[in-house]
Amino acid sequence: MGVELVKEKWSNAINTVTIGATKEEGGTRTSKVTVGGASTLPYLFGEGDMPNKPVVAMEILDIEPVDWPAVLKEPFKDVLNNPVEWAKRCVNEYKAKLLCLKLQGIHPDFGDASADKAAACVKSILEAVGVPLIVLGCGDDQKDNLVLPKCSEAAKDENCLFGDATEKNYKTLTAACLADGHNIIGESPIDINIAKQVNILISDMGFDVNKIVINPTIGALGYGMEYAYSIMERARLAALIGDKMLSMPFICFVGQEAWRAKEAKASASEHPEWGPQAQRGPVWEATTAVSVVLCGADILVMRHPKAVEIIRGTIESLMKKG
Repeated sequence: MGVELVKEKWSNAINTVTIGATKEEGGTRTSKVTVGGASTLPYLFGEGDMPNKPVVAMEILDIEPVDWPAVLKEPFKDVLNNPVEWAKRCVNEYKAKLLCLKLQGIHPDFGDASADKAAACVKSILEAVGVPLIVLGCGDDQKDNLVLPKCSEAAKDENCLFGDATEKNYKTLTAACLADGHNIIGESPIDINIAKQVNILISDMGFDVNKIVINPTIGALGYGMEYAYSIMERARLAALIGDKMLSMPFICFVGQEAWRAKEAKASASEHPEWGPQAQRGPVWEATTAVSVVLCGADILVMRHPKAVEIIRGTIESLMKKG
């Protein structure tokens, strides 16, 4: 006698968000990226559909990173002080379909670059490559509120993804994205209730919920991954049973978190028993990425090309139905 598996029936699906606008849509992108749309928990194709696979965004900075270990800098060592060439390297050599520009250089402690300089950087990257762009501030609210509207205006009609809007600092960025036709990232500190509240606050300003992406914040493998996983899983379950204010795709900053871990950034001389850092670091990033993909991540912002290659292959395998 055969055993019939019990299948869940979901009443809702995750919103679909598209990043990038082609010439026909008023932008200049040569390609677009669409994420979300799942009507089931990740990769349970017997219960629903996942029309859009997760996508990797390769991270670039507007200044040479000060805290990256040599192993991580190596693939980009000759372009780290030139964000335009760095962007081209990611697209042309490492086949990035999406880029994430972090404006670290605008931070008061890392150069305090002007809004005009940051906007020029955004514009130069958009002119140099045709893939869609994510643009992030530096995390200093006062400076981000001065700079990001200028960058938003410089990228008007390109349908970028700008971040991050938080519970205490969302109005300026939301207004800029609303005026210039961009998507927005709502950030919450590993808290499902705050994640929902941020989305409500953004949408109360007249912002389309289908242009919001959730940054739930995550930890790296070994550094709170279990807690982050459970928060993402709870949010996805709530969305599938009908919570419209949690029905947004997830973005996870995998590279940032993974390369903070001592297991990734410690050299072999510090811990010879851990093996070569050139292998260990990318694998730590890739394993962190696999973990968040399994609980529903839609966009993974990553750093090392080897880790990117591993997770792309993993996603392709997971997306094979049956």
